[in-house]
Amino acid sequence: MSSLPPASEAPVSSGPVDKLKRPMRDLRISLLDQCNFRCPYCMPESTYNEDYQFLRRQQRLSHDEIVRIAGIAVSLGVNKLRLTGGEPLLEKNVPALVARLRALPDVEDLALTTNGTLLKRYAQALADAGLDRVTVSLDSLDAELFHRMSGGRGELDTVLAGIDAAAAAGLTPVKINAVVQRGVNEHTVLDLLERFRGSGHIVRLIEFMDVGNRNGWRLDQVVPSRELLAAIHARWPLAPVDPNYAGEVASRYRYADGGGEIGFISSVTEPFCGNCSRARLSADGVLYTCLFATVGTPLRELLRNGASDDELRALLQNVWLRRNDRYSELRGRETVTEAPLRKVEMYRMGG
Repeated sequence: MSSLPPASEAPVSSGPVDKLKRPMRDLRISLLDQCNFRCPYCMPESTYNEDYQFLRRQQRLSHDEIVRIAGIAVSLGVNKLRLTGGEPLLEKNVPALVARLRALPDVEDLALTTNGTLLKRYAQALADAGLDRVTVSLDSLDAELFHRMSGGRGELDTVLAGIDAAAAAGLTPVKINAVVQRGVNEHTVLDLLERFRGSGHIVRLIEFMDVGNRNGWRLDQVVPSRELLAAIHARWPLAPVDPNYAGEVASRYRYADGGGEIGFISSVTEPFCGNCSRARLSADGVLYTCLFATVGTPLRELLRNGASDDELRALLQNVWLRRNDRYSELRGRETVTEAPLRKVEMYRMGG
């Protein structure tokens, strides 16, 4: 018999609300922990070299298991699903999985985050299967710098071709995420924005975050969003835009001349924990309630040992009801005498 906790007496259909009154609305699903890039801020080559042991196929959730957990999450109020990795397009049969997730009731937004290297090959199939849109990681338009920031594995032209293919397939608006690091690529930001002005694509500039423990994060490498905003506004005047939905992490701006929209994700200098509605499912079936989590709730063995949907629903609900994560808001309060937190690496749970 399962020893899972009983469900709350609140109606399941109303959805759980955590201790800080935040609902669960988004589920990010990591398909696998492998990636064909070695970006230093996520999966540095020095650690993730040819000898590193990634999850084996049987250790990762099957598509049946992913769809089952996603369906249970949707029954608890989740209406946004995003496929991540690693690099999710390294997984086999992703369009077939997308079609199954698209068939779930009440899913309003189904998206995928990718480095773009395989996007030209799969964009049309993903769109045909029901994917709404994609987010592509692209840190610079300087080909040599981009190659270096991908750990020597990425080719700029391949990613740009993937972005074009996604747009042609209707996976729009394409969002382009750029992690900005001082002394690395902040000098290329304006060129990146200029390339995509007027394209309909939305560039989002992300502050370098202390996700995991292996990316060598230092505060002096963070370029505050307000600094970037001032530089961009001096070149192209900007006006703020209201959020699309409660819990949106990016601060949105539009070009005053009609050139489109950009966004800033400012976890370090302007934490957005207060509105975070995201849960994360790792490739090996662990549910996390924060990008900076140190522990999660294992689901894989429950799935494989006969737990019912009702039992799994009760577990997910109670995990969310107990949630009080707000790491980014507390980051600045950590003292030098405190041991650093052993956070889960981003590639394990999906960014």
